[in-house]
Amino acid sequence: MKRLALASAALSVLFLAACATTPSADDAGLRPSQPAAVEAPEEGRSGYGLFLAGQAAQADGQNEEAFDYFSKAQIAGAEATSLKQRSFQTALFAGDVQKAAQLAPAEGEGPVVIVRLGLLTKAVDALASGDGATAKAIMIDQGVGFPHRQAAVLFAPWAAAAGGDMDAAVTRPVLRGDRLVEVFGLLNQALLFEHFKRYDEAETNYKILMSYGEASAIFAPDYGAFLERRKRGPEAVAVYDAALKVRRNDPALTAARARAAARKKPPAMTTLKQGGARALLIPASAMSAEKQYGLALAYLRLSARLDSSRDELWVEIGDAYTGMEDAENARAAYARIGTASREYATARSRLAWSFQAAGESEAALKMAADGAAGGDRDGLVTYADILRANERYAESAKLMDQVIAIDGEAADWRLFYMRAISRERSGDWPGAEADLQKALAMQPDEPELLNYLGYSWIDRGERLGEAMAMVQKAVAANPRSGPMIDSLGWAYFRMGDYRNAVEHLERAAMLEPADPEINDHLGDAYWQVGRQIEARFQWNRVLQLKPNATIKAKAEEKLAKGLTGVKPVVAQRQ
Repeated sequence: MKRLALASAALSVLFLAACATTPSADDAGLRPSQPAAVEAPEEGRSGYGLFLAGQAAQADGQNEEAFDYFSKAQIAGAEATSLKQRSFQTALFAGDVQKAAQLAPAEGEGPVVIVRLGLLTKAVDALASGDGATAKAIMIDQGVGFPHRQAAVLFAPWAAAAGGDMDAAVTRPVLRGDRLVEVFGLLNQALLFEHFKRYDEAETNYKILMSYGEASAIFAPDYGAFLERRKRGPEAVAVYDAALKVRRNDPALTAARARAAARKKPPAMTTLKQGGARALLIPASAMSAEKQYGLALAYLRLSARLDSSRDELWVEIGDAYTGMEDAENARAAYARIGTASREYATARSRLAWSFQAAGESEAALKMAADGAAGGDRDGLVTYADILRANERYAESAKLMDQVIAIDGEAADWRLFYMRAISRERSGDWPGAEADLQKALAMQPDEPELLNYLGYSWIDRGERLGEAMAMVQKAVAANPRSGPMIDSLGWAYFRMGDYRNAVEHLERAAMLEPADPEINDHLGDAYWQVGRQIEARFQWNRVLQLKPNATIKAKAEEKLAKGLTGVKPVVAQRQ
């Protein structure tokens, strides 16, 4: 079976090592458990009823409504400690950090993870309100412990700077074994050195960051802007040029290079609030990567309290809600990003996949088209993917032509693979075969490529010996992949070895019981070994599994007439 599971992704440089393990969002108490369904409270309902209604609203992602219920429950006399904790969480998730800071539970008023998050919330709100002394007192004098250490050590220097403690502000954060803190702590230190006019020390840090090979492109905008502010435009241009070799056509880098080359006004130095906001984005991204979406959302809301102008922040908030399976709030976050933003194409792409996942294909296609309208490279990739998901293969292939042209010699093998799928499905086998062979030349051991090309040759009765070896290699690399085992079983079927075909196709169907194509293949194999009742059962099952039009038509014909005209391919056609 041809695997179509490869989803597009930004082909950016992979860099940071895994973060330290932290409790899950559920363990941390940051994602409410689903309570028993309750009716909306009527006027005069008890405090406990209001509390249950608040729980239900919170579990459904309706944080503002939940906060309202908890507030009413407190007035009605429900248990104060639990309500304070719940009200704190819902206010924070709803983005009302000021209210959350007021409601933050004290020691003994909730689980330690919530109490410590409350301390971090108070410090962030103090910095946002201009009270640097309080922010510094909490983060430096008192400290915020596990499981928020990563967020705390990155944010603390900015609180120290706001509180006037330069020594604490420029002390590089350390968290044993945490590569994220090590690297981004170096960046934060550079930014704070510049704030305190310690320019030579700032540049030393930037040069270390620029020594990280391809990953240095992540930090090029900061170093380039620093150089521009020092009136060293040609050096800044060189930094941007080096980064653009890694992140080709990156709009932010391209714009920065043009600005530096034209000697236009450079970006202003990072403010303490902006720096603190950015520091919190780092652990938020790490938590999202570890699928700890409750913690991620909490940190993102704190970041927004300090600087809500960063559009990438709203993309990440949307991503956190998506991870929490809250499509409504996710879409609201993505929709905040306007057409003039560099994040617009990304936000439209996320919206497109949200609608596609919900079965709303027309809305998905519109959002994807919006994201690609300006020629954004990743927007084009997403639109091509959405078109392919909706079986509009010829249009998808044409968009991939544009993407591959944009990337030129740097085009990744995945792009050729994606275009090959669309070409093959639209009837352009020669083009698809050329793309698959090109991708395989670039990535000769990639199981998905071996499987897709091998299966295609097997299904067409071409180059069977070579194709069989390719599929066997793919299965060896992924011994629990139903689609790949299906390819091997189908190879045996096409060569007339029906017993081996049945054995492998039964295994594939056990691994992927809801796949219509695998079940269809198994029905064919059963028929050929004389197990006709089981064959008809499989073909009937195919019709229940939402097959595409081609598979459906074939299954219906076989149910009516049986399997006819099967001729094993013995000789290879080269």
